[in-house]
Amino acid sequence: MLASRKLWHRPLPRAARGFGRDAGWYLVAGVTTTGMQMLVFLALRLPFGSVAANLVAIAVTTVANTEFHRRVTFADHAAPAGRRHLQTVLTFAFYAGYGSAVLMLLHALVVNPAPLVETIVLASASVAGGVGRFVLLRWWVFVRR
Repeated sequence: MLASRKLWHRPLPRAARGFGRDAGWYLVAGVTTTGMQMLVFLALRLPFGSVAANLVAIAVTTVANTEFHRRVTFADHAAPAGRRHLQTVLTFAFYAGYGSAVLMLLHALVVNPAPLVETIVLASASVAGGVGRFVLLRWWVFVRR
């Protein structure tokens, strides 16, 4: 019994613990900022239109999200300032272009989609893009030294 317990309760290697911690905080930040992004989008959609509302929502949440990752998610990782700033610009550009393309495609396929449909499509696109972003952040921007 004691031998099998030791086999099942081995501590994770440091790299695995770091990955789990990073992924957990990344998920918390992603859910929070995607929720914020959707609220800003819905608030601005009617007066500014879908694409403009999405761009403003992305601009606001990208800054908050990136700073959170720098201070919390990847706090124990080294990242030169230039690389962090480049990451912020590239993140905004990616989500702005990607979100706009997704909205335009939706509008090409569906005449006058409901705000909820637009929001769900944007949130889904954000989740898909977020997976790729996590990989880039972990292995390029915030490289563990």
